[in-house]
Amino acid sequence: MKLNETQLLAFGESLGRRLEAGDVLVLTGELGAGKTTLTKGLGLGLGIHQMIKSPTYTIVREYQGRLPLYHMDVYRIGDDPDSIDLDEYLFGDGVTVIEWGQLLGQDLPDSYLEIILDYLDVDDAREVTVVAHGAHYQSYLDV
Repeated sequence: MKLNETQLLAFGESLGRRLEAGDVLVLTGELGAGKTTLTKGLGLGLGIHQMIKSPTYTIVREYQGRLPLYHMDVYRIGDDPDSIDLDEYLFGDGVTVIEWGQLLGQDLPDSYLEIILDYLDVDDAREVTVVAHGAHYQSYLDV
């Protein structure tokens, strides 16, 4: 689906309303593709009213809403996923959103929702593709 920034926020908010404790979302896309914008929408759907910022330099930011939101950017940890305790977030009581999650490779859980964002040079739009990895995430494909 093709979405502008406003639509991307609304998409995230709609999805965020449906998320459950333990859900893991992997956001894939180049710099500026809209990963943090999408996460802002997810936060709105989770009832988070504080400003959501990119976790690029902090690795993980935590927010409180209907469920805790763990927003990670694993770009800087590269090939050393053991440098942070992923299990604490992946198997916690909140929703985990991982920017650049594809870099974790085999350290990703078997089941997660992948959202691929491609920035298009036309109308400030993004091509958004949602891929369910595991049966639990199939229900999120109709967002």
